Amino acid sequence: MGHIITNAVSLFVMIILGYLTKRVGLLSKGDGTILSRIIINVTIPAVIVVNLATLQLSGQLLLLIPFALLLTLSQIGVGKLFAGKDTRQDQIFLLYTGSGFNIGNFTLPFVQSFYGAGVAILSIFDLGNSIMLAGGTTVVIDHLTGEKEPPHLKSILKKLFTSPPFTFYLLMLFVRLMDLQLPLAWLTILKPVASANTFLSMFMIGLYLQLRLPRTSLKLVVKGLALRYGFGLVLVALFGLAPLPQSIKLILCLLAVTPVPLFSVIHSVSAGIKEEITGFCSSISFLISLPLMTVIVAFLSR
Repeated sequence: MGHIITNAVSLFVMIILGYLTKRVGLLSKGDGTILSRIIINVTIPAVIVVNLATLQLSGQLLLLIPFALLLTLSQIGVGKLFAGKDTRQDQIFLLYTGSGFNIGNFTLPFVQSFYGAGVAILSIFDLGNSIMLAGGTTVVIDHLTGEKEPPHLKSILKKLFTSPPFTFYLLMLFVRLMDLQLPLAWLTILKPVASANTFLSMFMIGLYLQLRLPRTSLKLVVKGLALRYGFGLVLVALFGLAPLPQSIKLILCLLAVTPVPLFSVIHSVSAGIKEEITGFCSSISFLISLPLMTVIVAFLSR
């Protein structure tokens, strides 16, 4: 228990360090963009290679790919019911806020910091999650909210295959299916790079934190967060009771309470939602998810 709390506090300190360096003017939000490029193109691929290099694939693990698709669709369905007769713009905000899983920027470094074996499970799940975040979610939400021109399949595939994490997921999945062995020297070189992912990701979150919001938008943000974490906690209860291996159960419970994904923020803004609203909601979700995920780890690790 002490180790889990210490680990959570250290992650929180990393976030606060990033936020404080922005507040005192040492760094800016724009520097977070540079860090994001390093994380997406360098450290996350290194984490994927290192943690999947010796993974023993099973049918149960591979089922996590379609399960990620179904889980996102269930989030969107519940969100649509929750939104009721809200305006179209409010519905779009709620559906994006309540769906998807923030893996690369938050859950991956969180799990990496205390349970390295869980990274492989996350990676398989993220294959399905990436398909939805890259455009699948937008297609469904546009249909439900009356948009006439959903994104084309070509644009979705382009987003997927120009994403280094998704490409490395596929590459390492092929390596493990073929039972190929990567040279030990490669893994030795990549391990320090992979280890840097946790700090860089948490520090970047601090740089991106946005804690100002017009009071007129507060009710909508609270509703969005209530949707995300209300349904998330229901999923935690269901996964906790399900007859699953402990490792998969732990990861699924953590995924149920992840923060709002970056792609959801991007798609929301593209659909006309004000950036300060979705940015604030995303920032608060990081601060909510960290203690929730820590409690889940402490409870399931007893």
